[in-house]
Amino acid sequence: MIKHLTVLAALLASSLSFAAEYNAHTIKFAATSPKGTPPAIGMELFAKKVNERSGGKIKVRTFPNGVLGGDVQVLSSLQGGVVEMMTWNAGLMLNHVTDFGILDFPFIYTDTAKVDAMLDGEVGKMLIDQLPAKNLVGLAFWELGVRNLTNNVRPVQKMEDIAGLKIRAQQSPLFLDVWTALGANPTPLPFTEVHTALETHTVDGQENPAALILASRFNEVQKYLSLTHHNYNPQIVLIGKPFWDNLNADEKALLTEVAMEVRLEQREISRQADSRTIAELRSAGMQVNELAPEEIARIQQKIRPVIDKYAAQINPELVKKVYTAVDYHPQ
Repeated sequence: MIKHLTVLAALLASSLSFAAEYNAHTIKFAATSPKGTPPAIGMELFAKKVNERSGGKIKVRTFPNGVLGGDVQVLSSLQGGVVEMMTWNAGLMLNHVTDFGILDFPFIYTDTAKVDAMLDGEVGKMLIDQLPAKNLVGLAFWELGVRNLTNNVRPVQKMEDIAGLKIRAQQSPLFLDVWTALGANPTPLPFTEVHTALETHTVDGQENPAALILASRFNEVQKYLSLTHHNYNPQIVLIGKPFWDNLNADEKALLTEVAMEVRLEQREISRQADSRTIAELRSAGMQVNELAPEEIARIQQKIRPVIDKYAAQINPELVKKVYTAVDYHPQ
């Protein structure tokens, strides 16, 4: 009997030696996306799982809807160690790591299975590996969805309908150049200012995935929704390097594991929400139209010089791998 107890005690001691070590931490996790949108839901899933698996030692407080500031401001807070985590449109990292700009190339990422494999594989690693030099760490790629154009002037049914529209553009030179090439007047604004800008007619329109349009109540200040499907928005889950460097190996492993696990649920939530919310926006009174394939082809041709301009600034090896991964063959 004593022998058996000794063996059990030895086994227990052995198992405890492999138990993860978690210290007490409180993580502020920020986003400009409103509560109820796919990114915010992903943040809540992440917080719940981290709390459970750390035995309550690591608490994640979520701050959606830009309550901690705009994306640029929060990113700076991550780098300075004031805020610990955020999720942001990955392509907008262009302003910090040029190669990320390729993720915002319009009309390229149409097959989500291929995009998932690309971001979860070598291409995603090539991008994330460049972040520590900018005082940031990337944990996983989630998604915001496919962007469509709304405005208050007219339905966009052909390329010429875009000309003259004052469009709120994301704070990225690539987007400014794309909308300028199409004849629009792009105005860069933080997402937190978009609703007011639409309501006061500072801008005529904006572009975002349907779930974000509905959650942000843009339908209350916008009449037309044109399904341009021009951009796919992967979101990167970022953690500030100052905070990351103070974590032990078990804590780093837990946060990475949960962020990667949640990516599968979060992407599925996003994709299921898209068609459902388009129907809800139509029911709520928006005039919804789809662009004909030949018009999409004309727009693609028009913005081709912009794509070529930014592709020339990106690591040629990365460009080749991305184009191969998504089966894109520019003519």
